[in-house]
Amino acid sequence: MSKKELRDPPVASHLKRDKRSLAQRAVDNLALEIGVHAKDADRRQWYRASGIAIRDHVFRRWIDSQDRFRDAGAKKIYYLSLEFLIGRSFSNAILNLDLDDEAAAALIGLGQDLEELAEQEVDAGLGNGGLGRLAACYLDSMATLGLPGFGYGIRYDYGIFTQKFDAQGGQLEEANKWLHYQNIWELRRMKRYYTVHFGGSVQSTKSDTGEHTISWVDTRKVVALAYDTPIPGNDGETVNHLRLWSARASEPFHLDEFNAGRYADAVEDQIKAKNLSRILYPDDTTPQGKELRLAQQYFFVSASLQDILRDFLDEHGELGKLPDKVAIQLNDTHPALAIPELMRILTDDHGQGWDEAWAITRQVFSYTNHTLLPEALEVWPVTLFENLLPRLLHVIYHINRDLLQLCAERFPGDTLRQQRMSMIGEDGVRSVRMSHLAIVGSHKVNGVAELHSRLVTETIFRDFFELFPERFTNVTNGVTPRRWLKLANPGLSRLISKRIGDGWENDLGRLREL
Repeated sequence: MSKKELRDPPVASHLKRDKRSLAQRAVDNLALEIGVHAKDADRRQWYRASGIAIRDHVFRRWIDSQDRFRDAGAKKIYYLSLEFLIGRSFSNAILNLDLDDEAAAALIGLGQDLEELAEQEVDAGLGNGGLGRLAACYLDSMATLGLPGFGYGIRYDYGIFTQKFDAQGGQLEEANKWLHYQNIWELRRMKRYYTVHFGGSVQSTKSDTGEHTISWVDTRKVVALAYDTPIPGNDGETVNHLRLWSARASEPFHLDEFNAGRYADAVEDQIKAKNLSRILYPDDTTPQGKELRLAQQYFFVSASLQDILRDFLDEHGELGKLPDKVAIQLNDTHPALAIPELMRILTDDHGQGWDEAWAITRQVFSYTNHTLLPEALEVWPVTLFENLLPRLLHVIYHINRDLLQLCAERFPGDTLRQQRMSMIGEDGVRSVRMSHLAIVGSHKVNGVAELHSRLVTETIFRDFFELFPERFTNVTNGVTPRRWLKLANPGLSRLISKRIGDGWENDLGRLREL
């Protein structure tokens, strides 16, 4: 029997959407998943049982969506971001599956209130503000449009801090314990784990034929473990996912150190590795904090690229086809290390020539710029790169050499322009300019509003616009009306539907009919 014949039956054959079936599944989940009788269950247990009942519908569509994309040989979109402010999954899934009336009725019959149970879910601690909400809205929109679009980020243990105030009105920051209770919306992918390298040194060897081989040796290894959160689109036909990475040491426990009484030394590597996925935006006012931030960024882009290439090679096999089947969007400069990392993988691991690898890389990536303030553009000291990511620094130097050569050919004698455009800033501490790397390594660069995109080409990146005018474009960003209108204001949503009919939440132009 073929793999296709072994696939599970379609959704309608075993999952029912009526209120009685949903109620029965919630009661069954109390007993089978949580081990408690309905009459003894508290509100949080009711939330878990009801959430699992809804989650079953999401998971079923999730598998169907992956099968559909695979059968079609579809080009896949990957959105790399340090933040994903996805909010609560329970109410969003009910809304996007169009189960709000059935779920509310089912819970009323069980003596429970849908809104009260929804309050039991803690917001995912994966984002801080607009950058993270934009990323979440893109995932929602791609699923709603039926596009194979997936997110990659870090599974922070604590995320951004929880804000409280003391008696005098002063701000107190506490760790956000969003994973204190079991997160029923994530799924650990046991077979998805990758090794990420740090430190070490770079060696170049010459073969008998004169070819040079570059090796990154004596590295410190960290393992990235995958956790998936399904992202249902509106109407629920397409369900994509957000894949988040959690860090572990490659050798989690040193028994000899423990038996010698050196208990802290026995788990030191594990603690250092776990710090990579501990919190969002660790304080970078110290050298240790700067190193941790840069290590976080490399950790998640390296694991993500290894995962993307694994799927691509399984489905398509030929690296030359990568730009035809893979598109990677960089949300700000935080994931910009993906550009030299892909070059490293293509040249070091797959033996491709530099020019061929660069052509592939530049066609794969696009970059969204979020700031016009020069002081807010991300830079990292060269010495930090030398210690933490020496192989990537070699790659960046090569990319920069090619850039400066092209600049000299197009604008001969303009050394000031070369200094401004160089990826290596020479003012004060020598630093790697991440925005320059993101622009040079992408085939499209966009701002987030028409005015912003125009100012990008007229101010901070004018030199790059004059060299690569075809790369710059605009994408005016918005937020999903599913969450920010239909879910946030159901009364207004019902009134709109009563006047102009359903479906406007996927086509906001229809609001003109009001």
